[in-house]
Amino acid sequence: MKNFPAKIFLLTSLISTALFFGCKDRSTERDSKELALNTIDTSTAIKEKLPKKPLSEDFKKYWYGGKAEITSYELEQARYGQIREGHSVLIYVTEPFLPKKQVKADGKNSDNVNVLKINATKKFLTGIYPYSVMSSTFYPVYDNQHATKTSLSMQEWCGHVYSQINNREQFEFTSHSYFESEADENLSLEKDLLENEIWTKIRINPSDLPTGNLKIIPSLEYIRLRHKKLKAYNAVADLSTQNGVTSYIITYPGLERTLTINFTSKFPYTIESWTEDFKSGFGANAKVMTTKATKLKSMKSAYWGQNENKDLVLRDSLGL
Repeated sequence: MKNFPAKIFLLTSLISTALFFGCKDRSTERDSKELALNTIDTSTAIKEKLPKKPLSEDFKKYWYGGKAEITSYELEQARYGQIREGHSVLIYVTEPFLPKKQVKADGKNSDNVNVLKINATKKFLTGIYPYSVMSSTFYPVYDNQHATKTSLSMQEWCGHVYSQINNREQFEFTSHSYFESEADENLSLEKDLLENEIWTKIRINPSDLPTGNLKIIPSLEYIRLRHKKLKAYNAVADLSTQNGVTSYIITYPGLERTLTINFTSKFPYTIESWTEDFKSGFGANAKVMTTKATKLKSMKSAYWGQNENKDLVLRDSLGL
């Protein structure tokens, strides 16, 4: 028993040593995880600190007035080898965006990035059943990086699909569809110009639109309608101006597709019309057809608060 205190001391020392190194290992593991998270945060912060292009007073007055710009268009949509009549609506609005969570911010936050968002909708009939298409793109107002996110949803009586591109270390693409070959997809892409972000880039700084030989990732809508692989395709872009209207023309030789966006040459660079030439139909019978959208009416409105039955008459102001 004389050695009992010594044994207790030795046992206590061994336990303390084990606990020390055990805690140290867990701490190291935790520190590694925290370092990884901090690396992501730092990367995000660096992206946010890219040089910001100055905003004009006209831009601030027009886009920071607490209202959205809503514009309706008469639509002629090529689908299944025929032209379908319908309508399209473009809704532009500025809002705060959280780059890490990739969502609209609920309130003030030091991490918020101001974006110009476009919600683009289309509705048209294919025979007995309707199509409803909506895409959303969030683009930093300082025009200093790619869109933070773009997404697409499409519904018709056969089923519905949803796809999304998140701007992180790479473009991260997620898609869900009722088609077997497209059921659930997840992939990463190198960052190239997104066709979806061009529509917001035009409204902010059209003089900065890239021209010449480019690599462009086509719109999520086109990828879905034509069941094409999502990737950057070779394209040629050009700008031309006539009678106060500027046209941005993108041609994809490999896709036999051309997109032309026509907008006013002066601020606020409103989208007046667009055309899209691409193959429509099945197999060998597919032929190049032209989708057209022509401006009907436009208004500035805080539409999110105009949701009562009495506000239905406001749709007349858009010709809807």
